[in-house]
Amino acid sequence: MERIGDDMMFEEILSRLPAKVVCQFKCVCKQWCYELSTPKFVLIHTRRVSNLLQKKLLSLNENTIVVDDIVYGNLEVDTRKVVTFPYDVEPSFLIIIGSFNGLILLCIRRTDANELVLWNPTTRWFKLISDDYFSHYFGRHDDTGGMYVDEHNDLKVLHINCFAGAVTARVYSRHNDSWRKLSFLKGCLFGSSFYSWSHGIYSGKTIYFTVSNYWIPPGECNIVAFDVISESFSILRFPERIQAPWHYCSIF
Repeated sequence: MERIGDDMMFEEILSRLPAKVVCQFKCVCKQWCYELSTPKFVLIHTRRVSNLLQKKLLSLNENTIVVDDIVYGNLEVDTRKVVTFPYDVEPSFLIIIGSFNGLILLCIRRTDANELVLWNPTTRWFKLISDDYFSHYFGRHDDTGGMYVDEHNDLKVLHINCFAGAVTARVYSRHNDSWRKLSFLKGCLFGSSFYSWSHGIYSGKTIYFTVSNYWIPPGECNIVAFDVISESFSILRFPERIQAPWHYCSIF
């Protein structure tokens, strides 16, 4: 054990274990509990877990929160488990904004003020990250966001709010435990109530959103891209639909 070293033990061995086993190893001693709870270890562990062929599906029912295993693309209903949310709130008052490497970003809808929570259903870790700005009423089509890890291995949460015709973008840093306002696209009307935002999809150092207008003009669709390196927004052209006879179409 002494010749292996702490870095090899935690970063190369224990980081490959399931989350429940990692939680059990936290009870070995105070040092292990500290090492297995550091942001560095959490990042390494979540990256290894994300590469596994087994995924998990979290569903919010009216009274329960259910987690199912997805193995090789198939839903394993025999392994279904009911999990408990860390706050005393009915699942019907929860809204899932996004997910990233095992973390779930949720909004708790309350009558007085809404709250934004980071939650890992497997390890039971959670953190309240909302501030006074987030206290206004949260709407499914008015607020959206995503998560990513920057070049300094800092977990970031992107929150986009559409209110009174304006779009406000902010980013949360887990390392600094604080929010920072970002510059959004000038001159666009995506903050209007006519537009509906999708959840953010992370791919290739970019978070993508589809912004659709079903009113005036009807059928307008846009793609808003957020570059996580430069932390800047851009608009991509939405692919046009191509109408072709069926015998010219193929799936590849």
